[in-house]
Amino acid sequence: MSAVDFESFVHELANVSGQAILPFFRTALGVEDKSRGQAFDPVTAADRAAEQAMRTLIRRNFPSHGVRGEEFPDDTPDADFVWILDPIDGTKSFIAGLPAWGTLIGLCREGQPCYGMMHQPFIRERFYGDGATARYRGPAGERRLSVRACESLETALMLTTSPLLMNEDDRARYVEVEKRVRLPRYGGDCYAYCMVAAGHVDLVVETNLKPYDILPLVPIIEGAGGIVTAWDGDSDLSSGRVVVAGDRRVHEAALKVLAG
Repeated sequence: MSAVDFESFVHELANVSGQAILPFFRTALGVEDKSRGQAFDPVTAADRAAEQAMRTLIRRNFPSHGVRGEEFPDDTPDADFVWILDPIDGTKSFIAGLPAWGTLIGLCREGQPCYGMMHQPFIRERFYGDGATARYRGPAGERRLSVRACESLETALMLTTSPLLMNEDDRARYVEVEKRVRLPRYGGDCYAYCMVAAGHVDLVVETNLKPYDILPLVPIIEGAGGIVTAWDGDSDLSSGRVVVAGDRRVHEAALKVLAG
């Protein structure tokens, strides 16, 4: 497929997932807890319907590609090209009727993220990128995404989903960063990372992320000029402890604080 055809296909994945999800949003939706006695981890029929719709479209168009998603077992995860799907990132916001959620669609080539999209069908916003560039499409029109300059933690706006999701040691280290920033805010899930790419937020610090929570967002953030690493500064995000910044100065300062 050409680059244009490929981008059209990813937008079609977003279309079919949105069509599966929206009939469930702000309805009397049944919710299951898949945590097995741990912290509440909800899943809904909307999650499963959206992921199944995307998997069907991928198999039809790219039968040799693998798929890793949140709701179903991996399919050919060792393929050269593997799709990473999170049908509803922010399910807790979804079941509360809040619009701070989105569908994450990513593609990895030989294990490295090479394309990603975040789609919010209710607000009709899409953020997408290939690591070199990133774009926005939504009610405000279409434009290129670009991070903003921020000289220090003391002038930074930082987001995290919730410090309560962190273990005691990680939360203590996170709090030291929070003490230094100009404005910390909680919530947002995938939207937090897209706001870094859009130049509205300077820093995101999180833990306990799964591959489908972060890998689709990497090409968007990097395409907008941002930085994504683990807490130790490594590009390997398998630890689930992630630091995202729009300005390298803020990123380096956050890493120093997190290192203790």
